[in-house]
Amino acid sequence: MQIDLTAFTHIANSLSKHFDSLYYVEIDTGKYIEFIRPKLVPEWDIPKEGDSFFFKASKNACKFVHPDDLQNVFKFLDKAAVLRNLAKNDTCSLTCRLVIDGKVVYVRHVNIMCEDRKHVLCCMENIDEEVRQKSEQERNLQSAEQMARRDELTGIKNKNAFAEYSQAIDGTINSGAHDFKFAVLVCDMNDLKVINDTRGHSFGDEALQRTSRMICDAFKHSPVFRIGGDEFAAVLTDYDYELRDELLAQLREESEKNGRTRSGPQVASGLAAYDPSLDSSFDDVFGRADGEMYKNKKLMKSLKSAEGGKKFNGSESPITEERKRKLDSLFGALYTIAGGGYVFLNDMRYDYSRWSLPLVNDFGIKSEYMYHADKVWDNYIHPDDEKKYKEVVAAALHENSEFIPMCYRARKTDGTYVPLTTRAFILNDADGNPDYFGGIIVPQ
Repeated sequence: MQIDLTAFTHIANSLSKHFDSLYYVEIDTGKYIEFIRPKLVPEWDIPKEGDSFFFKASKNACKFVHPDDLQNVFKFLDKAAVLRNLAKNDTCSLTCRLVIDGKVVYVRHVNIMCEDRKHVLCCMENIDEEVRQKSEQERNLQSAEQMARRDELTGIKNKNAFAEYSQAIDGTINSGAHDFKFAVLVCDMNDLKVINDTRGHSFGDEALQRTSRMICDAFKHSPVFRIGGDEFAAVLTDYDYELRDELLAQLREESEKNGRTRSGPQVASGLAAYDPSLDSSFDDVFGRADGEMYKNKKLMKSLKSAEGGKKFNGSESPITEERKRKLDSLFGALYTIAGGGYVFLNDMRYDYSRWSLPLVNDFGIKSEYMYHADKVWDNYIHPDDEKKYKEVVAAALHENSEFIPMCYRARKTDGTYVPLTTRAFILNDADGNPDYFGGIIVPQ
């Protein structure tokens, strides 16, 4: 092959900064000359010049090219394919992976048609760093995009993702798609403010996380979003759409059980299915679901109020002898465990309490037995602590929270106020309903 070696040496030196290998190949005969020896592959098995370049390159590729990329490399190095590709464009390329000493390295094969249309430059470029940087950038971008659509506290999709999802559904509705079926679930966790104010934001955050898990567990096949502080939504399709009423009933049943046993959050919920005769947009469906949720919340509050009157405001009839004996028995056990001091126990069915004599004597309470003891004790709480005290009690008795130690001041017989800490508990009956409320009051 006759070439101007001086000119090509200059060209090769320039290209060596860019390419890892370079061959000058005569297309018809396959004769070639090597100008840049591959640096990536020390055991490269192609002589510096000779003939049948494309055959030798394909044979050599078997030693280094990743198995999953080998067929593509064979096609790229096929002489007919080279001519076909270069007829459309004077340059063509293929990215593949080499396996060198057990490590994967990305390279780009480049074929460049020479001006005489009889020769081609066959080059290989090391692009491993470029590919990995691009992959890292893409991963970072995807991660950032995911973070922008994910609620940090619960890990589910956030309000931004919900807005994008609803816009996509509006697009489908506006396209006039037939047989498009979906439903919207709207949920609201009850009493988040009370929990935050009485138990702290960390407990409120945990309650929100548990609410998120409740909804996700009930509607396993649907995207669930946190769209506000205590508000959640899900868009139901396919399996969850077909079983939407059954799944909603399960969610409400779990919520009711949580309220009854004080074992988890209570969640108001509402559901609406897309109806083309009623709804012209996603917001129409959401609005109807939101209305159903508020109906459910109102019902839950009315039931809670009725249960509260039954459980906490006293029975129409006085406590039975059997219940009084049980109260005394439990009180004796509690007093023994406490080692004396200030102890109380309330029968919640009859709102009838027994208080320890030290507590009765030190604070001037009329009797160790009494109905409606909460109203009696309220009169002893320092005015500045009364609001906080009542919020904590309400959270424990009415807002399905566990009782926590609370500090406040109470007035003794001599008129002085002393700081106290109450550690209280609730005992449930066999059906999981609150039965006794008791605790130990410790002077500070």
